[in-house]
Amino acid sequence: MATELTDLTVAQMRDGLKAKSFSAVELTQAHISAVEAARELNAFIVETPELALEQAKAADAAIAAGNAGPLAGIPLGIKDLFATKGVQTTAASKILEGFVPTYESTVSGNLLRDGAVTLGKLNLDQFAMGSSNETSAFGNVLNPYRGPNGEHLVPGGSSGGSSSAVAARIVAAATGTDTGGSIRQPAAFTGISGIKPTYGRCSRWGVVAFASSLDQAGPMARTIEDCAILLKSMCGFDPKDSTSLDLPVPDFEKALTGDVRGLKIGIPKEYRVDGMPAEIEKLWQQGMDWLKAAGAEIVEISLPHTKYALPTYYIVAPAEASSNLARYDGVRYGQRVAPENASLIDMYEATRAAGFGHEVKRRIMIGTYVLSAGYYDAYYVKAQRLRTLIAQDFEKAYQQCDVILTPTAPSAAFAFGSKSDDPLAMYLNDVFTVPASLAGLPALSVPAGVDADGLPLGLHLIGRKLDEETVLKVGHVIEQAAQFSAKPEKWWVK
Repeated sequence: MATELTDLTVAQMRDGLKAKSFSAVELTQAHISAVEAARELNAFIVETPELALEQAKAADAAIAAGNAGPLAGIPLGIKDLFATKGVQTTAASKILEGFVPTYESTVSGNLLRDGAVTLGKLNLDQFAMGSSNETSAFGNVLNPYRGPNGEHLVPGGSSGGSSSAVAARIVAAATGTDTGGSIRQPAAFTGISGIKPTYGRCSRWGVVAFASSLDQAGPMARTIEDCAILLKSMCGFDPKDSTSLDLPVPDFEKALTGDVRGLKIGIPKEYRVDGMPAEIEKLWQQGMDWLKAAGAEIVEISLPHTKYALPTYYIVAPAEASSNLARYDGVRYGQRVAPENASLIDMYEATRAAGFGHEVKRRIMIGTYVLSAGYYDAYYVKAQRLRTLIAQDFEKAYQQCDVILTPTAPSAAFAFGSKSDDPLAMYLNDVFTVPASLAGLPALSVPAGVDADGLPLGLHLIGRKLDEETVLKVGHVIEQAAQFSAKPEKWWVK
């Protein structure tokens, strides 16, 4: 029974709980057992089984009383970038180890309000900086899929703990955050779905900041329907976040009509990058064919500033990171390293040197450099101008199409260590996802096929601002056509 319960989608769990086929406590216990059996994946930094069972009992009582929330009894994992009241929150960095917030982030609070059960805090790249989950201070997360020779693969990043846990079926779904592709790329690497909503749809309050003008929370789940269910709970206006949009939240689930007739699907010619693997090219073509067969029209579009998106992102994001991470000084909370007879500056330096990992230090230094006198105009101001041009490219493109289709990532999941020595090769993982982040647009990854080694590959949809509904609708049609059924073998269960 336990394995069957963890195989259900969020929608099936919701219906089963309503029909009283099983209780929230049984469902939660099945997931707690699955989490314990899968510790080798290193997906969790903190497990909260006692809290989860308490929440499950409350969900059962609410279901019995007939006043249950839309997510009552659904066991979720929370990326350890969301502050959780009474539960350690680290952003996968030693500098925050032992930090237990006295408040709850708005997004995780919304999920709790709607009755969700939280199984614990999921691992990630340190401060969400990374594309492979190799920068966490708590060790690498393993992808539940293995390479052709049984080698361990990265689960993508930064939301690698979330993607691994969802794909391994140890959580029903998870929260992720996306700054330049950190929901979509790991979703593609592990054969699950994930959506980054329009910037401002989900509150950033209580989420550890990386790059404030880019960071956006979103759901990661095994189906588009599950993403739609979770997104409705996660979104909403929050006066505590000045960038939060004061707009009604649509019923995203209702958008999944299966009808895309007459929609125009834009194919950007600039995304046909040199050296793109034939398998990715073929899958992209397959996606076009599926949508054409469903009655959509394929149109070629141009996003001329695409080639500047990565360099723009890797100036804007580190600049904002260097500003945001200045608050970690060892004075008020988190780690403190104070050499004997140290001055205040010595203590700052020692704390930050010990607390931040290599990638975080690299980005702080890049960010501080591009913001420094003499370089600010040459780099940061120029990057902001380019960002505006990239956003305008999308606006022009949407005069010709309704949604844009691209691959999610330039490859399938790769082996640990294969790119970590070369930051540029690592940064290229985000080549397809970064433009939508810079423009603040909703974008989704849907599992659409596998490569020659049986590893998942994703297709990527980018929509107009605030048009998550069309993105989800088109994604749902691709999902129905792809009939993606790959599942990792449970090698971690001994």
